[in-house]
Amino acid sequence: MRLELDEARRLTGPNLLWDHPGGILDVFIEGIDKIKVVNEWQKWVATLQTQFGWQQQTTFRLHSEGANLALSAPMDALYCACDLAELAWHCCVAELKGEAVPNWQLRLNELHEELAQEVNPALILIMEAAQKNKVSCITDDDDISLGMGKTSQTWPIDELPALQDIQWHTYQDIPRALITGTNGKSTSVRLASHIAKAAGFVAGVTSTDFIRVGDDIIDNGDYSGPGGARMLLRDSRTEIAFLEVARGGILRRGIPIDSVDAALITNVASDHLGQYGINTVEELAETKFVVAKGLDQQGILVLNADNELVIAQGLKLDKSICWYSTDESNVLIQSQISCGGAAVFIRNHHIIYVSGYKEENIASLEQVPMTLNGAAQHNVQNALGVVGLSKALKLPTQAIRIGLMDFGSNAEDNPGRGNIYEINGIKVLVDFAHNEHSMRAVVKTINQLPAKRKIAMFSHAGDRSDDEIRSLTAAVAELDASLYIVTELERYLRGRQIGDVPQIVGDYLYRQSISSEKICYAADPLKGAKIAMDFAQPGDVVLLFVLADREQVHQYLVGQ
Repeated sequence: MRLELDEARRLTGPNLLWDHPGGILDVFIEGIDKIKVVNEWQKWVATLQTQFGWQQQTTFRLHSEGANLALSAPMDALYCACDLAELAWHCCVAELKGEAVPNWQLRLNELHEELAQEVNPALILIMEAAQKNKVSCITDDDDISLGMGKTSQTWPIDELPALQDIQWHTYQDIPRALITGTNGKSTSVRLASHIAKAAGFVAGVTSTDFIRVGDDIIDNGDYSGPGGARMLLRDSRTEIAFLEVARGGILRRGIPIDSVDAALITNVASDHLGQYGINTVEELAETKFVVAKGLDQQGILVLNADNELVIAQGLKLDKSICWYSTDESNVLIQSQISCGGAAVFIRNHHIIYVSGYKEENIASLEQVPMTLNGAAQHNVQNALGVVGLSKALKLPTQAIRIGLMDFGSNAEDNPGRGNIYEINGIKVLVDFAHNEHSMRAVVKTINQLPAKRKIAMFSHAGDRSDDEIRSLTAAVAELDASLYIVTELERYLRGRQIGDVPQIVGDYLYRQSISSEKICYAADPLKGAKIAMDFAQPGDVVLLFVLADREQVHQYLVGQ
């Protein structure tokens, strides 16, 4: 029998389990009925709460390896909720194993002292008053803010203003949207901000690469969680916000804000399974759709009608939806058109937007550089999704058109995503794709480009399973390249030894009857890029999957 606590953490926004803040436990359960364990945990939570003087709710989610167990709590008692939920778990495990139950009375006394230090009644009063006055309120461990952008005002949580002194009418929101999906998130937030800039807005962006306001990058790094959203919405320069929301952030904390004008889900495909109890692509799809909980009453959900997992989840919801597809005959597109709903699709190589029985020709694919004249189908879909999102935010058609036409496949506009270089008659495409869905999309693009020969450089992170590494390599092998350069990723070994991943890749390529003369190895992506360019000749196409050393590779290529 395995009863193991993996992690306890705070939920600060609407999440996969429910809409409440609180504490959540990730637990492994084997060799015993999961419901029996959950019932025992809930029994102990009830016992402890009675003694503690709390009346919070519980919920749970079962998965193949165990369960997620949640206990609701006020925003000023989340740490205490985690501790109480964890204490109930330890008592539950002891009882199920027939062991001595921990001295929970002593621990509850300690929690009373900890709660006294944590609670902040003035904070809760302001949050409740903000909700009553329909003013956005953003909180974290250190600060509370009211309003967004230029009207935003922030106070330390231990220096709060008197409730009667707050001028509620001075605080306003800014247009804001959540963007998620397995692939295309970063490209979508960047393109959307480009369109917003064309409309005259100072656009703010959070992403897995950086946080940016206008043309100023505030910081590089992964800002796809609540922390990045808070920083951006509190920045007085931000006039419209595009918030990339990754799977990890949704599962760790919940969505960053619970009221947005629009949300975009680009696609769902297998990636990072096996974390936080998400073990299937269907469960991953449910996770991505948590962003729909953040829509306000008039909010619009923009969904990919070419992705079966997105369709399955989208059809369950009672939301205003804008569907998009590369195929005008798609059943969902035709349904939207017939009922006067919103849709974006391709007709005769043009992007068409329809809403309320009115139709607009946005642009031809030849005018949208990121699509490579339609060859980059994944970027055609990204463009369609962002058109739907821009329309949901009521951005002008002309700005959408200008933004699409002006957004390039280069390292300045969209670093690491489909960047094209023309070097001495050689076409080079650099991409950050790192899962099977995205890698196949990029390979499909390359296979549609004219090329004398094709050359591929790639690598995989060490936390992929052997089978995943082989599947990713199979995606690259569809290129039928004249040379495959396999690089080491020393920064991303993640438990493996140097040489382990290249060995798996090389063995797989050999078994696909790819001769050893077509396979070589490099110590890192920069060295791999140099090998590729030394081998390439005019008329060749070089594909560089750069997961590390991206800036170094960019500088090397522009110097050629």
